[in-house]
Amino acid sequence: MTAQPLGETAADRQVLKVTGKDRFSFLQGLISNDMLPLERAPGLIWAALLTAQGKYLADFFVLRPEDGDHLWLDIKTDLAADTARRLSLYRLRADVQITATDLSVTRGLGPAPRGAWPDPRHPALGWRAYGQPGHAPRIDWDALRVAHCIPESGIELIPNESYLLESGFERLHGVDFRKGCYVGQEVTARMKHKTELRKGLVTVRIEGSAPVGTPILSDGKEAGTLFTQSGGQAIAYLRFDRMQDMQAGTARLHPLA
Repeated sequence: MTAQPLGETAADRQVLKVTGKDRFSFLQGLISNDMLPLERAPGLIWAALLTAQGKYLADFFVLRPEDGDHLWLDIKTDLAADTARRLSLYRLRADVQITATDLSVTRGLGPAPRGAWPDPRHPALGWRAYGQPGHAPRIDWDALRVAHCIPESGIELIPNESYLLESGFERLHGVDFRKGCYVGQEVTARMKHKTELRKGLVTVRIEGSAPVGTPILSDGKEAGTLFTQSGGQAIAYLRFDRMQDMQAGTARLHPLA
């Protein structure tokens, strides 16, 4: 018998457990993505929690497993405690409980093991599984993120600064414009329907390197910020009208052809 493939242990992730009869409606009124598909059937979605001003606070995966009367939130460890606290502030009289778990997160590429779920952001990111053994990291996830311009918590996604649409959440299936209201929805919808995005994350070609967070200049004017770099490319937050003659420190940046 062929052994099922193992994923890599994602040591920087924590899983929160959400229980209670109001768990679906509770999250529906708070997060950027639609909970209705999970209310109907097991699955995995990606979503964000925002401020009332529409700025990013945290992103996470929400899993409804095949069995059980609970949901899992797969979140960056350094965001987990504050996110659980913020969610609890909205609980009021809702029948919802949020608790930390020691459930492991694994992720991988290629054939998925039984019980794994496709990463909902992009097919290139493979699959995610929960409570399964994993091996030490071997996959260059930064290279995949840069190639497909996929932001990461705490790097490109900055609490109280980033906006979802500038960060690619629509392209990566992390926001739904047909669901009802949620915290930060009004600003997000206005950016979608009433304005033209003038700034955002893009993948660029880079000659040289510079630290994450280095300011980008274009003809001596502020143009944006440099983030993750890999294989001669980088993710940058840029003003779209200043994507020429760009420099970050000693590195030169060029739009992709």
